[in-house]
Amino acid sequence: MKEPANINTTTVQPTPTATVYGMPAYTDRAAAVGEVHARPHLLIQAPRGILQLAFMTEGDQAKDQMAMSELSHRFGVAEPDHATPLHGVTWDEGDLHCEKHTEFSTYLWCASLDSETGEPCGENPFKHGFVPPGPVVSGIRLRLLPWTPETEKEADRFDPASLCYSLVENGSAAILTDFRQDEDGLTQILVLARDLTPARAGALAQRLLEIETYRTLALLSLPLTRSMTSELRRMESRLAAITDEMCTSLVERRDSDVLLSELTGLAAELEAGVAANLYRFGASRAYYEIVEERLAALSEEAVSGYCTWADFLQRRIAPAMRTCQSVKERQTKLSDKLTRAIALLRSWIDVELERQNRDLLASMNNRAKMQLRLQQTVEGLSVAAISYYVVSLLGYLLKGIPMVHDSVAPVMAVLVPAVMLTIWWIVRRIRHAHGDTAAEEKSS
Repeated sequence: MKEPANINTTTVQPTPTATVYGMPAYTDRAAAVGEVHARPHLLIQAPRGILQLAFMTEGDQAKDQMAMSELSHRFGVAEPDHATPLHGVTWDEGDLHCEKHTEFSTYLWCASLDSETGEPCGENPFKHGFVPPGPVVSGIRLRLLPWTPETEKEADRFDPASLCYSLVENGSAAILTDFRQDEDGLTQILVLARDLTPARAGALAQRLLEIETYRTLALLSLPLTRSMTSELRRMESRLAAITDEMCTSLVERRDSDVLLSELTGLAAELEAGVAANLYRFGASRAYYEIVEERLAALSEEAVSGYCTWADFLQRRIAPAMRTCQSVKERQTKLSDKLTRAIALLRSWIDVELERQNRDLLASMNNRAKMQLRLQQTVEGLSVAAISYYVVSLLGYLLKGIPMVHDSVAPVMAVLVPAVMLTIWWIVRRIRHAHGDTAAEEKSS
């Protein structure tokens, strides 16, 4: 069968239109419609070799642009459109495709296989000075071979202890791997195909590459959970000690402040860890769901004596994902416990503050009563003093009148009680007037 042309389908993009049936199109319609064509699979046919590397770029497109520009200059081809999430370069002996994701980028080199050595023909783009855009997180070497008795012997290259062998595409292809890393750090995948169209072969190869890539990315959170487990255990032990101290001893105000400071410090430390690891756990969960979808899409048929890809990965990835989920649940529960402990301790502090405020108000009330008594005492003295000055002034006035000069003493003796009663009555009226005003203000 004649090998099809090496068509770089990733450079074909749908042409956006500003109108639909002669009417203005919605602004984001072109992006929504073109998304289904944004990541097409390859058109390949056996024998074919694929080498894919995934680099952690943290979304820095400048790194991908630099790497693709270097490859374009080396092979003497035009640079691709770096603005698109999927682009590539094609030369006489193969093609290379770059696909950008949120935190990583994949570089896929596809070339025909040498019939004698079984290696891809042409120059390896990842050699001869290639500058990676970031550290490698996944590496895969996939070979698509015609299904013959000779190629079936390639299964002997895999580790029999972890060999996964199953039939797909209604028995038209077999997929084999042991998920082991070879001397180059690559995972070997073998696809034996019979009567597969280039489109179906390309779709199958892309699905297998995504399973291996995303299962690696999904497990990146597992080392993180191991380090977080010890931190959570330390926080839980400290929280238990604080709550035990709150229960077994009479916590004073000073001790309550110290305990509250420790609890808020633990809560802040926990929330900082949750915020720092939120993306990693969410991404791992999303990657794991993609792996499950791709495994389900394979529709594997088991081969007697071998594990299927789905069985092998489920037994190993599912427990790791459950471990990550358990750590997230422990974080949530610990956060709830810290919140309740802080609320309880704050309640104790508020009650203590209210008790202190009550005592303070009582002391202020006693002080006000003492001031009132002192004021009443002063009022009695002030009545006597004011009466003395008033009587004295009246005495001077009477002494100045010639007709009354001789009778000043008897008159002043009569005026003394009258003046004192009058002044006492005036002072009392003034005090009652102030009391009525205060009562009105309090009632309003």
